[in-house]
This record gives sequence, structure tokens and C-alpha cells, in this order.
Amino acid sequence: KNSVTAGNNMKLLFVLPALASAWVSTPTTPLRRATHLKAGDDYLIGIVGDLHIDPRKMEDYETGRTQWMPIFEDAKSKHGNVALVSLGDLGESKSVRPEETSELFAGTTECHKLAASYLGSFGVPYEVIGGNHDLEGLDEFETDQENLEMFLREHGKPAPQFSRLIADKTLLVGMTSTVFRDAEYTSHEVTIDDAQMAWFEETLKTHPASEGWQVFVFTHAPPNGSGLRVLQENHVVNGCCWLNHSNDLKCRKFIELVRENRCVKAWFSGHFHLGQDYQDSITFPTIDPKDGPYPNRGACTFVQTSVMRGGTSRDGRQQSRLVRGNKDGFEICTVDHQKDGKIRVDAKITYSDCNHEAGVYAHEDSVAENDNYFKVYQPSAGDNLHAPDDGYRRYNEEGEVVIDEEVTMDSVAWWNMACGRVIGMLNGNLIEYDRSTLAPLGLIVGADELVGKRVAVVDSGLEGECGIDGEEEGMEGADCGGQLGREQAVLLYDGDGDITVVQPNEDGSYWRKIVRNKMVRMKEVRRIKAAKAFAAEKLGKGEESNVVSSWGPYTTTSGTAKKTGVAGLTAPSAR
Repeated sequence: KNSVTAGNNMKLLFVLPALASAWVSTPTTPLRRATHLKAGDDYLIGIVGDLHIDPRKMEDYETGRTQWMPIFEDAKSKHGNVALVSLGDLGESKSVRPEETSELFAGTTECHKLAASYLGSFGVPYEVIGGNHDLEGLDEFETDQENLEMFLREHGKPAPQFSRLIADKTLLVGMTSTVFRDAEYTSHEVTIDDAQMAWFEETLKTHPASEGWQVFVFTHAPPNGSGLRVLQENHVVNGCCWLNHSNDLKCRKFIELVRENRCVKAWFSGHFHLGQDYQDSITFPTIDPKDGPYPNRGACTFVQTSVMRGGTSRDGRQQSRLVRGNKDGFEICTVDHQKDGKIRVDAKITYSDCNHEAGVYAHEDSVAENDNYFKVYQPSAGDNLHAPDDGYRRYNEEGEVVIDEEVTMDSVAWWNMACGRVIGMLNGNLIEYDRSTLAPLGLIVGADELVGKRVAVVDSGLEGECGIDGEEEGMEGADCGGQLGREQAVLLYDGDGDITVVQPNEDGSYWRKIVRNKMVRMKEVRRIKAAKAFAAEKLGKGEESNVVSSWGPYTTTSGTAKKTGVAGLTAPSAR
């Protein structure tokens, strides 16, 4: 069988009656059968990013589909090895009938019926993976599992993951985010569950490069270690930038598999709603040594995908990806929906053997003055041929890092903690980076608190000595718990001698997992609304009522917690 998805079966196209007028050109019977491999090894893959379909605004989707159709028809007439892949986030994450309901459209049955109708109308088999909004049917479904079952059913998927043979020895695989309500931290983290991860690892092992296999991977967000740098700041600081972002080991697992399995030739992702005109939206597995250290990305090219609808773009671009390939390599192209579907070649990848490939960019960056994107500074540790970058700060003779100059929005510096963690500065923020890939993990201290301060890293205990006072109130009988190695403190200080100690999390990490699950936040918002209603109805207060929230956990080193106020907010200012 050429595919393990249920896309093999013909099925009637479902067009919602209330929305039929918005989607009038959909054929009655889309072709969802499996690819029938024809002679030769040529293939073509159409890739669409975050659709965020809004049934009130179907014009851009109709235009995009019209532009794609001749591309697919041409490939079908030449070789027939064609497929469409959607990278998820299929529906608009807001109400599409605000005068009737506040229910979000994303993740609902109505949303996925419309998305399946649209994706099934291109005349080629389609595959889809779920993004961070595809289980957002909060009013319709009690659990993630119920929401997921509907998603799979509407798209004819037997499992969250997919595998499709598009040409001889050329395999397309994809994985779906399966957690939203049950997210430990932000619900917008793209979470690949353990079962899919095990399936992915086994799939790579059974399709080795030594036997000539080429594997193309599709996920909503990219993996840590991809090297993609054209990102959205909110994804970086809120811990939803990479797959399984909040779990160190699971987050790093994907790039480790890529390094171990050179059959992975390309990995496509969306999530950031940013265009394809920047070279940093594509990263190659190797680079010329004169340009920098070896990137250690196996044999894989990582590719970011833009969006189709103008209202969802964060930099004004409306673009999709096109891949044309054969046994010798492949081209990565842009289909520009603002230029009548014009095709532009972005990069060419050539296989030198089954384990290696070489990529070249086909054009320079195309950047406009009003471009709204966040190009991440990523530290470079260097290698045998290259020193670390200029931002690297070494320890002085006293074993300290001291940045004795006021931090600005443009400050660049990074250093290794003794425990192996990596901390640096980015756009006025203090950021933690992954110790292996040096990809940004999340926010430690925001620019509102860091800019204007100085930074120091000092020892907080002697080698082999505990440094904890067992006589201090609340610390009676305490010891270092076996942590007798080098202990450090990260300090922020100003010219007046005021110092803030940046305490790590309980697991030793530093980046703040401060964005909670969306279900939790929705309940918090309702409580605030209830407080405002109480102020209006019972206290006679209107808009002038001052409603604030208290938060946990308590933040104190004392063993006796008697005060929970935040000075200047929920309690009088300390000064």
C-alpha cells in the first residue's frame, strides 16, 4: 500500500449548508485516493501553512486553490506522484458569529468539516496534521481525546500521525499535536505524544538511508535544533516555539533522531505566520566552513511555511511551499498568492550520496521596511575551526561573569552556567538557551526589569561546602541534599546597589513557564469578570473599580509564610 491513511477511500464532499455560498466552486467528489506510483521517480508536494479558515472570509482560500490547481494538474499529467499536506491550525481561533455566540471556531466539528471540504477539493490526495489550535473546541468537547477523535474522523485519519509513499523510496510522514486542555503549561505548545514519538523513531529505523530512503517530515511547529531564526517573539518567550517545548528531553529528542537517521531529508513546519522571503526560513544540514561552525543537523533541510489568508499573516506575506524532486534531490519553492501564484525557486538540494546532501539558496533576502518579525540571536559555541561568537562571556580569574555595563535592548551576551545551562540576552530580555542546540527556550527576565541593570554570575557556596544556615528560621535541619558541586547565583544590580537574585526553577532550569493552560486562564478571566460585576451591582462601582488578582505559589525563602501581598499592587508599596 502506498499510504497508511484513510485518505485512500473516496468519500462525498461535505459542504456545510450555512457556508455553501462562501464556497461555491468546490467539486462534488474530491479525489482522496492513494497515490498510484507511475513510471519514474519524480514527485511534487504542495504544502499549505496555518489556514485559520474563517467562513466569512473565503476569498483568499478560493484564490489560493485556483492558483494551486494548474500546478497539480501539470504534475498529474507528467508523473502522477502528487500530494497536498496541510500543516494544521485549520480554523480561526475566535468566534465567526460573534452576534450569536462567543464559541471559538477553531477545533469545532463545523471547523473541521469545512477544512476537510476545502482540502479535499484540490483534486489530489491530502494529508493533514493537527496544530495547537485544532483541539480548541472547548464548548463542544469536554476532553482532548473527544476533540481528537472528531478531528481524525472528519479528515479520514486512522491515527494522529500519517505516512504516505509518494514516489519510489520517498516517504512523507507527519505528526499531530494531541494536547490542549491537558497542557501542563501553555495550551499553545505543540505536543507530540509518546506513542507518536515511538512510531516516528521506528519509522526512521525501518527506512534507512543506506537502502536509499528519503523521508520528508511535517509538523506544525519545528523541532528544537532546526536553526530556523525567523520566529515570533511571543512563541519564544512563552515556551511554545518548538515541538514539546517545555520538556527538555522530549524537546531535544527530535533533533537527536535527525542526527542519527540520515534518511530525513527535509522537515516542514508552520506555526509562526511569517513569510518565505528570508533565507533564515530555510536551514541546510551543512554549510561552508568559512561561513561558520558545522550545524549538526544530520542530512536534513528545515523549512518554514507561510500562510494563505492575508488576515492571518504577521508580515504581510501570503505564500505556500512547493517541493519538486526526484532521486537526485529536490527544489523548495514558494507559491506566492499575492503574485497570481507565481512560483519562485528558494533553494536547491542535491544528494551527493545516501547520507549527505548539499543545499544552495536561490535568492537573497527580500525584506521590506515594515516587516514585522523577530530574528532570533542564537549563540554560536564554535568548533575546532571556529571560536565562539563575540557575545560569549568567559569567567574571570575569580570564577565570575560580570557584565558591568547597563543592559540595553541591543545588548548581546551569553555564558554557560556551571550546571550546564546556557543564559544570554536577547532584545533586552534574559533568555535561557538549550545546552545542546543553543536554540532559545524561554524568558527568564523581561526587558521591563532587565534594561538599565547590570548582570553578574557569582559563586553562592564554597566547593564541597553547603552554604545553607541550618539555624535560619524555616531552614532548621536542612542541608544541600547532596548538591555539593559548584553553586551559582545570577544577580541583577543597579548603580544604587539594589540587587535582584534570579532564582532557578525547582528542576534547575531558569526560563519561566509563566503562561498557564488556556482552560485555567479562561476560568481566571471569568472570576475577574465576576468581581467586576460584583463591584457594579453590589458596590455601585462602574469602570472605575480596581480589580486585581493574587497569584501563587508564594515567593519567599522563609519557612513561615505570613505575607502574600505584592508591594504596590495588592499591598502598600514598600517605599
